[in-house]
Amino acid sequence: MVFVLAAVVSLDRRFRRYRLFGRWWVPDWDRLRDFWRLGFPIGATLVFEVSIFNAAVFLMGLIGQPQLAAHAIAIQIAALTFMVPMGFAQAATVRVGKAFGARNRDEIHRAGWTAFALGIGFMTLTAVLMLVVPKPMIGAFIDVEDPRNATVVGFAVSFLAVAALFQVADGAQVLGAGMLRGLHDTRLPMLFALAGYWGLGLPIGVALGFWAGLGGVGIWIGLAAGLTMVAVLMMRRWTARDALGLLPSRNEG
Repeated sequence: MVFVLAAVVSLDRRFRRYRLFGRWWVPDWDRLRDFWRLGFPIGATLVFEVSIFNAAVFLMGLIGQPQLAAHAIAIQIAALTFMVPMGFAQAATVRVGKAFGARNRDEIHRAGWTAFALGIGFMTLTAVLMLVVPKPMIGAFIDVEDPRNATVVGFAVSFLAVAALFQVADGAQVLGAGMLRGLHDTRLPMLFALAGYWGLGLPIGVALGFWAGLGGVGIWIGLAAGLTMVAVLMMRRWTARDALGLLPSRNEG
């Protein structure tokens, strides 16, 4: 992937004029510092999110093998649907960032909310499908008609029901993060992710899963709580972007 991208920016006439690899051996320390200030919080945010889902796998393994198998199926389905709003979030970062550079407040508003509407619309549809027809989705991984798989299928259906509840929150948090990145706002969203996933989601999941006896469903409720908190914080910051001074000073649209 890296080599293909390098070839594109070096050979395509629309990109080669920027001479991305020109004098690459001479470091531009000011530019590198800017990249780190902007990029490190983005990377940390992704680490916090990915690691909480990895932690859920280990916790599920402590509960039991059927729950772990069902979790593997449900999380694959949820991860697949998540790719769509994640793609819209990447597009929002680019489009909002372009409008931010042009100091066009109207276009910032339009680009951000367009991506949000498309992403949330898709996640709402997938939430309905998870609630209404979960077994065909599970059937892509195991034979749902085989009696030997009945326990795993039952757990997977329960996990997908919880996943349906946090589909919109999951889409909102990644879209909000992408929209804010276009405004070069990455540090506080990083702290939102840390607080939501590890400060709220994990403790709730452990408490409900082990102490309250809800098992795997409790773990998934914890994930849902963490995602919801992050989504609320991200979107609250986006809607208050003007009051917080995140927008450019002039509108040259």
